[in-house]
Amino acid sequence: MARVGKTKNIVIGLVTLMLAAPLAACDDGRGGAEAAAKQLASALSALDVGSLAFEGTDAAAANQQLKETFEGLGDVKPAVQSGELTLDGSTASVPLNFTWDLGGTKWEYSSQADLVKSGSDWATKWNPALLAPRLEEGEKLSLRSMEAPRGQILGAGDAPIVQERAVLRVGLDKTKVAAEQAEASARALAALLGLDPEAYAQQTKASGAEAFVEGIVLRGYTPEITADKVLAIPGAVALNDTMALAPTRTFARPLLGSVGLASAEQIEKSNGTLQDGDSTGTGGLQQQYDSQLRGKDGVQVVTKMPEAADGSGSPGTKIVFEAPPTPGVTLKTTLDLNLQQLAEDTLAGVGPASAIVALRPSSGAVLAAASGPGSNGYNTAMLGQYAPGSTFKMVDSLAMIRNGMTADSTVQCTPTINVDGRSFRNAPGYPESSIGAVTLRDAFAHSCNTAFIAARDQVTQQQLESAAVSMGVAVEAPLLGASAFLGSVPGEANGTEHAASMIGQGKVLMSPLAAAIMAGSVAKGAPVSSQLVLNPDDGGSTDAATGTLAAGAPSPSAPAPSSTVTPEAPATAAGTPITAEEAAALSDMMRAVVTSGHAGFLAAVPGAPVGAKTGTAEFGSDNPPKTHAWIVAVHGDLAVAVFVEEGGLGAEVSGPLLQKFLTAAG
Repeated sequence: MARVGKTKNIVIGLVTLMLAAPLAACDDGRGGAEAAAKQLASALSALDVGSLAFEGTDAAAANQQLKETFEGLGDVKPAVQSGELTLDGSTASVPLNFTWDLGGTKWEYSSQADLVKSGSDWATKWNPALLAPRLEEGEKLSLRSMEAPRGQILGAGDAPIVQERAVLRVGLDKTKVAAEQAEASARALAALLGLDPEAYAQQTKASGAEAFVEGIVLRGYTPEITADKVLAIPGAVALNDTMALAPTRTFARPLLGSVGLASAEQIEKSNGTLQDGDSTGTGGLQQQYDSQLRGKDGVQVVTKMPEAADGSGSPGTKIVFEAPPTPGVTLKTTLDLNLQQLAEDTLAGVGPASAIVALRPSSGAVLAAASGPGSNGYNTAMLGQYAPGSTFKMVDSLAMIRNGMTADSTVQCTPTINVDGRSFRNAPGYPESSIGAVTLRDAFAHSCNTAFIAARDQVTQQQLESAAVSMGVAVEAPLLGASAFLGSVPGEANGTEHAASMIGQGKVLMSPLAAAIMAGSVAKGAPVSSQLVLNPDDGGSTDAATGTLAAGAPSPSAPAPSSTVTPEAPATAAGTPITAEEAAALSDMMRAVVTSGHAGFLAAVPGAPVGAKTGTAEFGSDNPPKTHAWIVAVHGDLAVAVFVEEGGLGAEVSGPLLQKFLTAAG
């Protein structure tokens, strides 16, 4: 039995040897070659091949050439995968699949690596073409950005407002001036351009050796800065270019914003979206809709050929990869270019902050939103927060009508009225003929403060808030498409604060846009839902695509605890929309302001009859107090608000501006 067992073991051993022999014969080196290919792909992904074996060069030289080849692409690294290996004895070839993320643009290509076996190891045959197709010895890759054409901003009827217009970029080209001369040239150019010579010299010094250091962009011919004067400075150049610009430097600037090179702060906050040298919007619609307007830049990867050994010729370039830019989206607005320019011309001579807003009540289209030169670039027209004064008596009157009064109801207009020890009076020059028992229409036409304050016991603060919301103010603006303040009316107020609310003071605040909406709702016979931007979501959404509701203090950043009912919402406890019948009563009273009240000068405006309401809003602790000047009007399918900060009496200051605007508007 022992002999049989020994024989069995011998047979099993022979079978094992017979099975092992074919396996050894199949080990042709593929496993080692594939492992070497994967190691090469991993090293290329890290842009570090210093630990690999190469044939034709050493690892250090290969690694140096690798880094120099890709240095011009910045900090980005590729993802590299090895493909299916082809084996031929002691040599092999394998495709390498590269994927680069170039600022959101994918660049994908395949190259080939050749491997050779030396002993039990595999080495890579060094060839620049394994880094990128058709790459030759000494060539280096670099990245070029192709800026996308910025989207236009159009006005009513698709009339161009902001579009590419010819400009002249003046600056210093460091390739055209000796390094030791660059600082002196920078200072000379800065002096010519009216820039800070020290700052521009430092900017020039910090820029690269081949940089163009921009000094100024000129919209058109400037006598003080001629081409001859620029070119007389070594290295200074004037380059013809285009830029997204409005018709003039000041046209609707607070509303539209501007376009320029991205600042360091903007680049830092962009999360990689903006790079040095990119253009971006600053302020207004240009900033709010920058991602849509800017589009997507294109990219080029180019190779720079080495200079000939004998110094003859200059390095050439060839395009290796190109992704064209995607043009920005065109932003469509309701602005009427003629009315906007007319509004700006009307305010041109006004010293304090001022605004004119015009809209079409039937559609809510904002036709003009002009902020005067005294606003110093701030969008007073849409973001200003001011006590509306007696223009708010439109809201009072609606609340009183809802409590059963009519335009012919009798109210008492006294010279003064005392509320909790505080004395209120009528504006200077109030006519004696309208003192005593007068109709609500007459008190409205002459703006009797005491009559409306006396009604405070019949009109609660909550009813005032509800009436304001009914007229489209103190609400959000979901269709506006731009940042705006549409007013704040507190729902609770007592004593003198409630009395002050009745004449549009205290904590009641409005913007000129809100005042125009209030008047427009009377003309329409329903709440006006204002609209400025027609396609806010084209090309992507924006956080500020709807109007903002902000209130509580006269500052742009004030928080807002007010109703958020939209003008087109169904009736709610917060505010039942104004009806056509209620609006007709208010329209009758606004017409009386022109036919028998403070705004008689508007009777001469040609065309449809004008209805109006003046407003003089006291504020501050001065004696006598300072006042803001307001007037609102409706003229056919046009509602207008005119505001002048610290302007005095509304009828005397804002009134003539309104008359000029309406007469020219036709």
